[in-house]
Amino acid sequence: MAAPAPRRRGVRATRWLLIRVASGVGVLWAAATIAFLLQTLTQQSRARLIYDQRVGNNSIPSKGVTAAINHQYGFDNSVLHQYVSYIGGLVHGNFGVSYFQHVSVWSLIIQQIGPTLILTFSALILAWVIAVGLTLLGAGRHNIWSSAIANFLQMLSASVPSYWVGTILLVIFAVNLHIFPVLGGNPLLALVLPMITMALPVSGFLGQVIQDEFSSALEQPFVTSSRSRGITDFGVRTVHVLRHSVLPGLTLSGWAVGYLFSNAVLVEQVFDRAGIGGVLTKAASEGDVPLATGVVLLSAAAYVIANIVVDILYVFVDPRLRA
Repeated sequence: MAAPAPRRRGVRATRWLLIRVASGVGVLWAAATIAFLLQTLTQQSRARLIYDQRVGNNSIPSKGVTAAINHQYGFDNSVLHQYVSYIGGLVHGNFGVSYFQHVSVWSLIIQQIGPTLILTFSALILAWVIAVGLTLLGAGRHNIWSSAIANFLQMLSASVPSYWVGTILLVIFAVNLHIFPVLGGNPLLALVLPMITMALPVSGFLGQVIQDEFSSALEQPFVTSSRSRGITDFGVRTVHVLRHSVLPGLTLSGWAVGYLFSNAVLVEQVFDRAGIGGVLTKAASEGDVPLATGVVLLSAAAYVIANIVVDILYVFVDPRLRA
């Protein structure tokens, strides 16, 4: 006897989720491998970097000192041995030890990741609000001016670079008008300008794909049927049409989380905010390879997790996928 339909659907859903998780693990493994290879390219200089940081000058270390440092950090092992140890450490949550701060890379990341996550997801929410608002304003409207303005704002938002937007907002609203703090101050007020800086480009991309789908959905028979039942134009657009049009935006949100998390590194420097940006900048300037690669792997993990969550949300939004 065939298995009941709900059980078959459960098996298929479990298989689908396992495949998505496995593909995400594959992406993380590839990112970790590339990070390791980049470390090995600097193998001849890592001992020198550590020595210079310890003694505080640019004197040339003796061969004995270099050999001792290489042995301490395992640089004298074979590349294969180093790779296996590196991947094994990542599997157990060990990102290594900072060359210069002499503490766990993971602990340094945990200390600073909170402000970056708050900024990233606040910007994503604001980007969705802007994208949906402009779509409702312009898509399918008989008023050509409102549609043209919405399209122009979306294209403008998608094309402007974040660092330029951040600089302009900082000069106008913080330095000249004194509405928002230049540095520090109220945490909520200090979040506004960085959040807008990161949200604007993403809202442009989201708005364009949502608006295309929104305009197509307005031509579908279910819209005419809904209006014939007495549902207002606002109700049709927000309840029925919008639900069909957000699917491409959900797909793009997986990319948006990774983009925003990576872009936060630059924006945090513009606004002098605490977060991963300062950690990565310091690690790159000092040549702290374990710390820099730890941040890079964390960005890759954020992208993978976001895409898996988006795939799951897709099923809840689109009933056809649940069937």
